Amino acid sequence: MRDTNEILTCPVCGREMQKVYIQDVKLNLDICSQGCGGIFFDNREFEKFDEENENIEEILKALENKDFLKVDETIQRTCPACGSLMVKNFASIKQEVEIDCCYVCGGKFLDNNELIKIRAQYNTEKDRSEDFNKYLSAYIKTEMDAVEQERIKGEVNRSGLKRIFDKYFEKIRKKF
Repeated sequence: MRDTNEILTCPVCGREMQKVYIQDVKLNLDICSQGCGGIFFDNREFEKFDEENENIEEILKALENKDFLKVDETIQRTCPACGSLMVKNFASIKQEVEIDCCYVCGGKFLDNNELIKIRAQYNTEKDRSEDFNKYLSAYIKTEMDAVEQERIKGEVNRSGLKRIFDKYFEKIRKKF
């Protein structure tokens, strides 16, 4: 979804979100500066702010010296841009920070301080990708070893790779 000038309502506290123009990347971010301190990123905006070397000075300025409402992080959220239900996903393979994602328009909503936590996880996108690749490689190796043991015992009745991916995606589906 394209960045718009439409004023959005915060999906957490219901307050009007402030448009903050970010000069470096020439876009408006929607920040709940008078409510819960959450930030809404339209499709593909988040990747411009998730690394330590990317400038978030204007975001921090919009949030500084404010007291924010306490929020229930477990409530189901509705995308402020398109009205679809959002889904909770981990921001990285480390599974330390859970954010709200819209599968319809690609928007992401972060609760107050989650952007700071995410930026502290990895220095660069390359580091983030390498960590994911290590995790996936270890997972596949473990599963391939299990498939090989079953094959030796004569217990495998479907392709090893198919079994691995079925099991992996079933694990992901259960989370939602």
